Amino acid sequence: MQSFIQIDSPLYLRAEELSSPVDWASLFGNDNPLVLEIGSGTGDFVAKTATDRPDRNYIAIDYYNKGCYKTCRRLELLGLANVRVLREEARQFLLERIPLGSLVAVHINCPDPWPKKRHRKRRLVNRQFLEFFLPYLAPGGDFFFATDFDDYGIDVAEFMPQVAGVTNLLAPELFRFELEGYHLSRYMEKFMAQGKKIHYVHYKKVIPCPAI
Repeated sequence: MQSFIQIDSPLYLRAEELSSPVDWASLFGNDNPLVLEIGSGTGDFVAKTATDRPDRNYIAIDYYNKGCYKTCRRLELLGLANVRVLREEARQFLLERIPLGSLVAVHINCPDPWPKKRHRKRRLVNRQFLEFFLPYLAPGGDFFFATDFDDYGIDVAEFMPQVAGVTNLLAPELFRFELEGYHLSRYMEKFMAQGKKIHYVHYKKVIPCPAI
């Protein structure tokens, strides 16, 4: 059993100390657009992406304490001030901490694939989860999903057209093996080095038509 690591970074937030929902503009000190990464691992992806987009504020959540610790260390070494890190479960975090319609993008990279058939109902990304989190995505907001597990990638790609209120930005393809400008985490690079391919899905929330 791994020991619990105390995280003292100023970039690390404790959910129990936050309001519900959180006033993220006050917390970051600006009203830049808000992006969420669910399952940040050790912070490779969010560090690269936040470096590219200093005009956006990033929230990186992960369930594992060690990953949050490593993410904070990486961000501090880079001097990034536009990221905050939390150890949280995705559904609870969205419900309690995110105002509806406030996210301009959500990234989910290589979540646990639960490869055994009897366990696949435990996968985070399914149609029910997408329909749950879409209200938190702003009109025009982006949803990115990436996985190294073939079955998971195909499954998500096939159910996404059935989700109301989103449009496929990779059409006519349901998924791609490359996404230009999208950063790789070390985890993704590891699997690509083994000859595996990353499945990418990219959708945008449809902007509602104005009432006549």
